[in-house]
Amino acid sequence: MNAAPADQIRLLEVQALDVRLSQLSHKRTSLPEHAELDSLNSDLAQLRDLLVASQTEESDTTREQTKAEQDVDQVRQRAVRDQQRLDSGAVSSPKDLESLQREITSLAKRQGDLEDVVLEIMERRESAQERVAELTERVSAVQAKVDDATARRDAASQELDAEAATVAKDREVVAGAVPADLLKLYDKLRAQQGGVGAARLYQRRCEGCRLELNITEVNDVKAASPDTVLRCENCHRILVRTSESGL
Repeated sequence: MNAAPADQIRLLEVQALDVRLSQLSHKRTSLPEHAELDSLNSDLAQLRDLLVASQTEESDTTREQTKAEQDVDQVRQRAVRDQQRLDSGAVSSPKDLESLQREITSLAKRQGDLEDVVLEIMERRESAQERVAELTERVSAVQAKVDDATARRDAASQELDAEAATVAKDREVVAGAVPADLLKLYDKLRAQQGGVGAARLYQRRCEGCRLELNITEVNDVKAASPDTVLRCENCHRILVRTSESGL
């Protein structure tokens, strides 16, 4: 393949712009905010799970307390009715009186036991409420950090995207001046060679693979026409000659 020396040198400009685009892309995906957000979101998810569990416990103990208080109230009401019967004198049979008194005593004990249950449930409910309040505060704090890191990431990404858009436009202009067949070869090699399809020959060294040309290769380069598109014998990239090639 042949191409004017100026077109070959222009290919190095395209390569430099492609390298910059790759750097910007890598920088965008490697922003420290990405790792920061991964960690924060992981913490946030765990805290939210704990919060849901605590809210569920609070809700469960609220229902449990309501049921226990209803049980206490039922026993209390029955005890009041029994006491009223006893006080009214409506029960005259000694056997019935004894039975009623035993029931009142039993109900008093039952009421005391149920009230102890209510107190125990209330303590668990208060503990759950405190836990909900604590976790709600922690979730809000971590969410604020997530929002801050997201804003910083988005700002940095937008800045990099803006620069990438400018570089891409420059690349389009420069690449548009390179012969189509030469550009096609370059793009093919760039895809095969890790993003570098053309390299400068500097002081008899290929800047693509960083290997120095041997004497035979140097002589072949010297003998080649300036329009000849050379390829590095080691890495097979397009080898572009300049005034600093050391020939």
